[in-house]
Amino acid sequence: MGYARACSVALVGVEGVVVEVQADLEPGVAAFTLVGLPDKSLIESRDRVRAAVVNSGAEWPQKKLTVGLSPASVPKSGSGFDLAVACAVLGAAERLDPAAIADVVMIGELGLDGRVRPVRGVLPAVLAAAEAGYQQVVVPEQTAGEAALVPGVSVLGVRSLRQLIAILCDEPVPDEPVDGRGRPDAMLAGLMVPGTGLGAGLAPASSRGEGHIPDLADVAGQPRPRKALEVAAAGGHHLLFSGPPGAGKTMLAERLSAVLPPLTRQESLEVTAVHSVAGILPPGEPLVSRAPYCAPHHSATMQSLVGGGNGMPRPGAVSLAHRGVLFLDEAPEFSGKALDALRQPLESGHVVVARAAGVVRLPARFLMVLAANPCPCGRHSLTGAGCECPPSVVRRYQARLSGPLLDRVDLRVEVEPVDRADLLEQGGRGESTAVVAARVREARARAAERLAGTPWTTNSEVPGHELRTRLLAAPGALAAAERDLERGLLTARGLDRVLRVAWTVADLRGAPRPEDRDIAVALELRTGIQRGAPMEMGAL
Repeated sequence: MGYARACSVALVGVEGVVVEVQADLEPGVAAFTLVGLPDKSLIESRDRVRAAVVNSGAEWPQKKLTVGLSPASVPKSGSGFDLAVACAVLGAAERLDPAAIADVVMIGELGLDGRVRPVRGVLPAVLAAAEAGYQQVVVPEQTAGEAALVPGVSVLGVRSLRQLIAILCDEPVPDEPVDGRGRPDAMLAGLMVPGTGLGAGLAPASSRGEGHIPDLADVAGQPRPRKALEVAAAGGHHLLFSGPPGAGKTMLAERLSAVLPPLTRQESLEVTAVHSVAGILPPGEPLVSRAPYCAPHHSATMQSLVGGGNGMPRPGAVSLAHRGVLFLDEAPEFSGKALDALRQPLESGHVVVARAAGVVRLPARFLMVLAANPCPCGRHSLTGAGCECPPSVVRRYQARLSGPLLDRVDLRVEVEPVDRADLLEQGGRGESTAVVAARVREARARAAERLAGTPWTTNSEVPGHELRTRLLAAPGALAAAERDLERGLLTARGLDRVLRVAWTVADLRGAPRPEDRDIAVALELRTGIQRGAPMEMGAL
């Protein structure tokens, strides 16, 4: 009787659970049994592993073989267990030393010829292995860079099973030829889900072409929306653009991700882990360093927004936009069920998806930007434009964005049509993305210094209790906001969000705390009521 074990990782959402792959050989009729709650793709690994072992020059044991995946109560899916199953079988057959593979985590799919193919979710899998105390990891060669992002783990990238056998047995490592015929590497197909990428709204439309990078200087006029965009980036505040078609709402939103500061190391690992699991991590770019941008179509379902799918839930748009921008263009055209599902992640920064196969907690701390027309035809706010929508239709259309959802939006800005002087650049070009991004970085640095020692990093995360007890505004600065609260123009949540925006405006000005002018700007951006606050870019 032979026994050996190796380790792999089962992913549940974006979190990993180390799985012990145990192989047991007993005398009897040759059979291969796989137990431990595997899914269909994992059950098929029996045939893949057998063919890969034989084609790698090793002998397949002609005995009763049982492979167990422990803990058996955790659902296992995917083909990433193939490499661990093959090594456990070879260890039980004494082709490999069982002690050499007992504490090695192996992740990878096997081809029938013995090549090791990359799989999705390598980074969260290696993170889970490191947290569990494992120090040696074997991954496909194509994903070795992604796995090496985890500190304190020794990563071995292999191209084939025969290479791994030679390394473990201290034999000469065979050279595996690389397909150099100039066509795309077929081995990378396992990293990308068909239909994802740029076509799924994961990058600004204007950046998909070659040679042109979206810049705020391309936006003609619009001083108030530009300032709202800067305030949103500096404090992480949610934003609503409303106005007629062609005014520049989408153009502004597409430039927001470039204004956001670069991701920190921890944030980059979080975003990379989500994108790796979702299959949208570009090959050759193991670490996401810039804020992501996700713009789903208005026909998206609730499951595609918050996460779901068959079996264990997969990350949705709110998770793909983690630490970045979620842009909902034509927001009233989204289903009310899908929009209201955004309430929880907007408040908590994560989403909990419960399905029959299990419950998954996915990160979802994003900056939401909504764009909406005033009516179905879009001409309701234009003077003399000939809007023929009845008042009841206009009210019904605007009511598609529910009150509880809008109450979570800090900034609500009306985007006016561009006049001739601004469009023909007679009024001069606006500030570039680099200039605005520099101010945003300085404002965030001030906020981070003020919030040092707390679990918050941006003004939008600070609870209202802290704003009313410890982080106080200047004396008398809240008089206008208190009047709006008494009149019913603001809710209690709305007052807290006005304070957060005021702190961001003060950080952009370099002020030590919000004054009455900062509260006036925050109220105007929140309620849309003109209060005489300076909105020019130079006023900051």
